[in-house]
Amino acid sequence: MSVQIDAQGDLRHFLTTEGLDPRLLGRILDTAESFAGVLGKSVKTVPLLRGRTVVNLFFESSTRTRTTFELAAKRLSADVLNIAVDTTTTKGESLLDMLRNLQAMQADMFVVRHHQSGAAEYFARHVDPGVAVLNAGDGWHAHPTQAMLDAFTIRRHKGAFEPLRIAIVGDIRHSRVARSQIHAFNALGAGEVRVIAPDTLLPADVDTLGAQVYSDLNAGLRDADVVIALRLQRERMQGALLPGESEYFRHYGLTESRLRGAHPDAIVMHPGPINRGVEIDSALADGPRSVILDQVTNGIAVRMAVMTMVLGVRPDTPREAS
Repeated sequence: MSVQIDAQGDLRHFLTTEGLDPRLLGRILDTAESFAGVLGKSVKTVPLLRGRTVVNLFFESSTRTRTTFELAAKRLSADVLNIAVDTTTTKGESLLDMLRNLQAMQADMFVVRHHQSGAAEYFARHVDPGVAVLNAGDGWHAHPTQAMLDAFTIRRHKGAFEPLRIAIVGDIRHSRVARSQIHAFNALGAGEVRVIAPDTLLPADVDTLGAQVYSDLNAGLRDADVVIALRLQRERMQGALLPGESEYFRHYGLTESRLRGAHPDAIVMHPGPINRGVEIDSALADGPRSVILDQVTNGIAVRMAVMTMVLGVRPDTPREAS
């Protein structure tokens, strides 16, 4: 059985969307919906994780992901500890020693972002019973909460996944987000998942991912209901995979005119950070089709959902007395 699933079939950790039961993914979305209602109120906190400690271990820089994880934990009334990982590791401490010391401080959950694929699973296999690990992005491998907040955003705007044609445009090769999205969208029953990119930005195993592959942007966007632009991850590229950003935008950048071939009410998404004029034109990113800021907002509810699920707490759990 996968390390992220317990004997009852519930989430023990959240490391990847690959292979997860559609009903479990649906539970994440339904739980997030209940928290979205809370976040719309004047008092946005609930005491579900009161007394629990969440440790953010970010070995890579992040703004949206780290901040929304921190906000999610605080909305659940948890104590949050942010570790300056670069400072810690330069002292020579191993990851396992760091983990053991933090567990000795009674940590209940680790949110891990790391440049190496498999790092979150490594932590999950070494934590004590009752301690949960959430993958906030590991190498090129997975970014499951990003995929689920994207799925949540799509469901809120489009409803059922079955009739949808979802097009993912850009740097598929280096994108842990794209891999997690494809697994999640297929499991949730999307009608068709497409990836659109130049050959140099497609992974070697693209034929196994479960998506229709397009090298022509116009063909890939035809009749699409959802269009997701990805960031060009130059920090992960080795060698000249692109002739230049302006050339990339000329062939694969999203604009209002290029989106005319998509469905008239297609929505536009981007996991951020956006490189304006490279992956997407500002007029489109800020226009009425864009739900990019909705993605950021929805990330809080989705991460609240996952945090409670891995710790076995339900939104309808009776509150403890103050």
